[in-house]
Amino acid sequence: MAGHEQHYIMPRAEFAAPVKLLIVVSPYYKDIADNMVAGAIAEIEAAGGTYEIAQVPGALEIPTCIGIADRMSNFDGYVALGCVIRGETTHYDTVCNDSSRAIQLLGLKGVCIGNAILTVENRQQAEVRADPADQNKGGGAAAAALHLIALSRKWGGQGKGAGFKSTPDSILIASSGGKENGTTA
Repeated sequence: MAGHEQHYIMPRAEFAAPVKLLIVVSPYYKDIADNMVAGAIAEIEAAGGTYEIAQVPGALEIPTCIGIADRMSNFDGYVALGCVIRGETTHYDTVCNDSSRAIQLLGLKGVCIGNAILTVENRQQAEVRADPADQNKGGGAAAAALHLIALSRKWGGQGKGAGFKSTPDSILIASSGGKENGTTA
């Protein structure tokens, strides 16, 4: 049974400066969502971070909310929490695939997201995965976001620029006669 396998868990990310995350959650299955939020909050607080929570109607709105927040606010990263339980129609496949694809596209643009939109066959699977004392997928998503933030901070401070060489401290300016006059800018 996959739920009882042992998995390697990376050490908690550490930060020199505080981190701020947005937890975006769909409370469609409120008890499951509440458990995932509790796990995410515990992980963020254990890493010394702060958070805000935004609720959206369903899993499809989670990546849209993250995209808006990333453009219009100052969060370091995001935790996507929701649950999609298979029903009788193909709507399940659409919601699972489209929400996952949208989150992946945001991630490929450099947005630090931990994804715990559960895609399960039944409520029992969701309950086990959401439970902070069991699989704790909310905490795992927060840990993933924190690790991505740590990497972006590590690599973001290297000053690669956009292909331009940095200018020297002084620039010689040519005089109107075409000769350098030794003036610095």
